[in-house]
Amino acid sequence: MTTDSDPTPPEAPRRKIIHVDMDAFYASVEQRDNPELRGKPVVVGGAGPRGVVAAASYEARVFGVRSAMPSVTARRKCPELIFARPRFDVYREVSGQIREIFAEHTDLIEPLSLDEAYLDVTENKQGIASATELAQVVRARIKEVTGLNASAGISYCKFLAKMASDLNKPNGQAVITPRHGAEFVAALPVAKFHGVGPATAAKMARLGITTGADLRAQSLEFLRQNFGKSGGWYYRISRGIDERAVQPHRERKSVGAEDTFLEDIFDPALAREELAKLVARVWRHTDDKGLKARTVVVKVKYADFQQITRSRTLSVPLASAEDMQALSFALLDGVFPVAKGIRLLGVTLSTLSGEEDEPAEQGVQLSLW
Repeated sequence: MTTDSDPTPPEAPRRKIIHVDMDAFYASVEQRDNPELRGKPVVVGGAGPRGVVAAASYEARVFGVRSAMPSVTARRKCPELIFARPRFDVYREVSGQIREIFAEHTDLIEPLSLDEAYLDVTENKQGIASATELAQVVRARIKEVTGLNASAGISYCKFLAKMASDLNKPNGQAVITPRHGAEFVAALPVAKFHGVGPATAAKMARLGITTGADLRAQSLEFLRQNFGKSGGWYYRISRGIDERAVQPHRERKSVGAEDTFLEDIFDPALAREELAKLVARVWRHTDDKGLKARTVVVKVKYADFQQITRSRTLSVPLASAEDMQALSFALLDGVFPVAKGIRLLGVTLSTLSGEEDEPAEQGVQLSLW
């Protein structure tokens, strides 16, 4: 049993995990297909006053432009910024090519999104003993087929493979060995841990936890007391322990869609009208996939960017789009009247069950402007 003072992963059969992450994927596709954009600061997203950056090229990132940033902020940071409208059909096509390349080497592929995935190459189809060598082969093949650069992280577990893939971006790779796993985590700021968001990082800082070493110094009881079920996860990863397997057929946890409006909405009738469009999109997708859901979540973002959600879970799955719409409207009505306008509405179905063959990230593509 691992104790507080034992920083080493448990002795178990080592897996060879590669995390492949495409470099500035959407923006790189646009630069590939339009030579005039190469070497210039490019973002994929809406250029209007309510636009949001979906992806930024590395030339744009030099100016501090990042994904999910309001377009007006991005333009202030880089006045010469070039906006490209998204072409999700093209991105999905390229993503399919990349996954075919993965499948040339292993069947254990866990997609995280269109542009990243975990590969378990412990037993790969070419019999290549070195995961480092295999990562180089995969990246070279991606470049050959798509013309795009990919970075990779190699380690004995998913958490460290993910962290390693960020070390030598863009167009590089890094390895974290079992011998150095716990040491790497100890030196890492917890704010950079995959899965630790700003709110959790701030809470950890208030508790005196700023590095992996600080996290490892805490008892399991302390972490569970302050972070609930996540406490056990933090306890393990602070010791370089992550026993999660690569899951080729992950179950989808939710399907959702959202829209940001050109003008703030104050009228409940207009808000219902916009929400109905989102409900139709989400229901159509889940129905096409043979999925059933018991939970509806409505998301509201106000003009000042304050965000709230309202949800309701039923004892039985929703039977129809009309039922979903009625429940969504009931949740939405609860936020009116509004003192400040609504800039974004979203709706999500969760607690899903049914047939599901497509990776979770291949669901309804959220509108970003």
